[in-house]
Amino acid sequence: MSETAQQILEFVRNRYPQEQIDENQDIFALGFVNSLFAMELVLFLEKTFDITISHDELRIDNFRTAVVMDELVDRQRSALAARTA
Repeated sequence: MSETAQQILEFVRNRYPQEQIDENQDIFALGFVNSLFAMELVLFLEKTFDITISHDELRIDNFRTAVVMDELVDRQRSALAARTA
């Protein structure tokens, strides 16, 4: 698991310390995410990884697991690098 995915998973686990959540579990399917927590996830990712999540990336499928959110962070970093190159 990447360091990014570990940080994301730690954030989710801190919110639900009583649960055993792994990096591939769908936190939406488990019922852990409401609209407020979804926004907290977006803000956490943007602040922690110094990215801006584009409007077209704000889809539930991009936030289901730590692994998927790690991929989202990578895409946003790559897009930022391409714009500044």
